[in-house]
Amino acid sequence: MTRMSWFNTVSLTLGFAFLYIPIVILVIYSFNESKLVTVWAGFSTKWYGELLRNDAFLNAAWVTIKVAVASSTFATVLGTMAAYVMVRGGRFFGRTLFSGMIYAPLVMPEVITGLSLLLLFIGIGLDRGVLTIILAHTTFSMCYVSVVVSSRLVTFDRSIEEAALDLGCTPSEAFRLVTLPIIAPAVISGWLLAFTLSLDDLVIASFTSGPAATTLPIKIFSAVRLGVSPEINALSTIMIAIVATGVITTSLISKRQVIRQRREEQEAERS
Repeated sequence: MTRMSWFNTVSLTLGFAFLYIPIVILVIYSFNESKLVTVWAGFSTKWYGELLRNDAFLNAAWVTIKVAVASSTFATVLGTMAAYVMVRGGRFFGRTLFSGMIYAPLVMPEVITGLSLLLLFIGIGLDRGVLTIILAHTTFSMCYVSVVVSSRLVTFDRSIEEAALDLGCTPSEAFRLVTLPIIAPAVISGWLLAFTLSLDDLVIASFTSGPAATTLPIKIFSAVRLGVSPEINALSTIMIAIVATGVITTSLISKRQVIRQRREEQEAERS
């Protein structure tokens, strides 16, 4: 086993400290009795109770979840279709323009994307609300799904799909029964990535949201401008706990799948 040098150890320690010490401080002060977030006055969970009674934050969280689920689902469907066309479509007229339009949101500033979508919604007379946020998030997250799925399709063994066609499957049945189950991990990863991007978005949502539809990042940003309250610390702690639970659960499931595959391979070698 190769031992790490002192320089690598110190660099790694400083890097992790820079990333996680602020998060640890935030979690600790979410249990602060005092209303002042910088003065420790004892342990208390009352701000979590206050958060559950805050209708503004609860409504914003519900809007955020609805937007994230809907936009990530639409983005996954459209992004998978776009990736399939890019990888399997061969050469066709307008391919360069099509690929450029797919990948443009990856490098385009969010301010430009949000402003252009705002002008579009105003031009067609569409009132800003939950629908416009869903359309905006679908627009910019679809390209991320397309990149993830296309990377899996490039390495896909097409002989399996051709075997299904030889056995009597139609192209749609071969895609549904053979191709889609194999690329399902990439599709799920794209959905999760789109879901995370939608939850985290502030700039585009601020352009496309209306008075009746405020997402949680917008609500937190508006509240922080007036001063950080312990309720925001409690909300942030809950979000960190949800994310950490999801990451740990996914890691455990992946680890179990790897162990199961290794056991199956060992049993196959023995037989």
